[in-house]
Amino acid sequence: MLIYLSFATYGSISHDLVHRNLGLPRRWNEFLLTVIEFLAFRSGHAYRMAHLHHHARFPHDDDIEGAAARMSFLRTIVEGIIFQPRIMIWAVARHRRAHALVIVEITGVLLLLVFCFATIPLTPIFAIYAVLMIMGSWIIPLVTSYVPHNPLGQTALSQTRLLRGTIASVIALEHLYHLEHHLYPNVPHHNWPMLAKRLDPYFKTAGVEPIILGF
Repeated sequence: MLIYLSFATYGSISHDLVHRNLGLPRRWNEFLLTVIEFLAFRSGHAYRMAHLHHHARFPHDDDIEGAAARMSFLRTIVEGIIFQPRIMIWAVARHRRAHALVIVEITGVLLLLVFCFATIPLTPIFAIYAVLMIMGSWIIPLVTSYVPHNPLGQTALSQTRLLRGTIASVIALEHLYHLEHHLYPNVPHHNWPMLAKRLDPYFKTAGVEPIILGF
């Protein structure tokens, strides 16, 4: 459950906060992005920097979030283990104007980890929570970069795969709509299925063939 929660927050709730597409007041949006990602041992604003850079730069080599799309499957699995530290370091080094908040978030994550493992003599529950939440982040490069992207594509319609399938949609908690998201990043995740239905006739006319995952 915690591993699933770690993925869902990154791909749904925090993702919408990254794009500021929920209509929340700016202060609440930034506060929730920091807190929700902090509870998953991640930096919310490092995530924003890397993700918005991905939208602007994929499939260029300097796209750190989309890098797994150019990797082998096994290298992508390894990338999952080091991905969060990589984007935190990348954010601090690259974005000097905003790096102070990222440093605060990283410091908070480290202190939370120390607390979780320092309390093992009292109870192991916090350490178990930390381990499972961090492990949940390991699948992020696989499911958000390696699977949905095609770095050899020449257009916006071919650089991200069109994914469909009822079973896969249930397993992925309605996160199959990556192409739709790239085309309309301001649409929040709970409206992706509706957006997909509206775009299906356009995809068919444009000759974009869906990849069916399950029936």
